[in-house]
Amino acid sequence: MLKILLVEDDEVLSDSIQEILAEIGEVEQVYDGEEALYEGEREVYDLIVLDLMLPSLSGEEVLTQLREKKIYTPVLILTAKDGLEDKVNGFKNGGDDYLTKPFHREELLMRVQALIRRSLGLNPKNELTIGELCIEIDNRQVHYKDQEIQLQGKEFDLLLYLVQNKGRIITKDQLFDRIWGFQSDTTLTVVEVYMSNLRKHLKPFELDKWIKTLRNVGYLFQPEEGQDA
Repeated sequence: MLKILLVEDDEVLSDSIQEILAEIGEVEQVYDGEEALYEGEREVYDLIVLDLMLPSLSGEEVLTQLREKKIYTPVLILTAKDGLEDKVNGFKNGGDDYLTKPFHREELLMRVQALIRRSLGLNPKNELTIGELCIEIDNRQVHYKDQEIQLQGKEFDLLLYLVQNKGRIITKDQLFDRIWGFQSDTTLTVVEVYMSNLRKHLKPFELDKWIKTLRNVGYLFQPEEGQDA
């Protein structure tokens, strides 16, 4: 499931936006700039929806600091500031899109979906491809050179999340929170179990070596040279 960070200090409006975004993903709500910066650094999100006028730290400061820390999560600025200079500064500070309040529900959803598709590298068929590896999101199937790789349940979710974060170190905690959830009754060791199973399924295709284990750190999905396309 997609994970979205919503930063809006008006709690009533935040709840309304959360209801809209919940149609396409899991939404984490925060209400001030410092909390937004903390969450943006701590967790891997597919998208951040960011107000500019916030307590403690402004949205501009949050965005600038995230980009300085090389966190390139797509950011949709959602604000009442509708001046041309505000919009220009929003993009200069690292925003990926800009939507002013009040807004139409349909436009918000369309902009969010477009940003997520672009950032995940999805094609019009809602597929994610790297070289000859193809992950079909809608029917949850994986193919490599026209051969199907049989993955079950969270094995598919695990591979998808690694591929979506290609070239980025993902910790076990991040994988656990994303795939099993904070409220899960299982333990962190389940990540290693499923990672081992995933590698077994990928090994006949020599794709297991695309997953690097960084001891005491986490995992890195890195295709071999020439395969990243």
